Amino acid sequence: MMSIAENIKAVKGRIEKACGRANRNPEDVTLVAVSKTFPAEKIIEAAECGITDIGENRVQDAFDKYCVVGNRVRWHFIGHLQKNKVKYIIQFTEFIHSVDSMKLAVEIAKRAESINKVQKVLLEIKTSNEATKFGLTQKDEIFRVAGFCEDNKNIDLQGLMTMAPFVNDEKIIRDSFSRLRNLLEELNKNGFNLKHLSMGMTNDYEIAIEEGATMLRIGSAIFGRRDYSKSWDQS
Repeated sequence: MMSIAENIKAVKGRIEKACGRANRNPEDVTLVAVSKTFPAEKIIEAAECGITDIGENRVQDAFDKYCVVGNRVRWHFIGHLQKNKVKYIIQFTEFIHSVDSMKLAVEIAKRAESINKVQKVLLEIKTSNEATKFGLTQKDEIFRVAGFCEDNKNIDLQGLMTMAPFVNDEKIIRDSFSRLRNLLEELNKNGFNLKHLSMGMTNDYEIAIEEGATMLRIGSAIFGRRDYSKSWDQS
């Protein structure tokens, strides 16, 4: 079994090759290491190997790990976020990738204002028909939420996020990513200034790079296979 350091080196090598195929600069792609189910000590180990950005998808886990790791890394919240949980992560989270409703955007703005913060966010867009996926789907709603974020002094709307279907068909995956890129381009043509596309995970990040991803959310390729029978602090 490869070490975290070896895994990071391998992933970065594949990112560089994918960027080469797409004629892109690897420095324009942020690797967000997803530490879901892994203990805080693994995050520290990854940070010592050059990881600067960590993604978590559960509020309690994110908070508990932040209490151990602190600001050694930039924290990204990438999971479904309930309104009543925003207050627990707003103080330390650099990016919230999963804004999927106007109600959530309003709550983030309120909580950010209460601590005098400008919160960086991405709108989560549902680009597949999978029932388990979250995200905005209707274009008028997307523009309405984007407009609210753009106009609010405590929110910095930086881009869009999606999850491709977990399938072996590259065409379906690529279509999901290209739809997100096209939507970002459409928003920018209408006066927005979005720069980030958060898309691509362990199984499809090279395709995501070819389709314009600027943030990759990679977990098992870095930390190894997850054991979902354990909470992180029992590992």
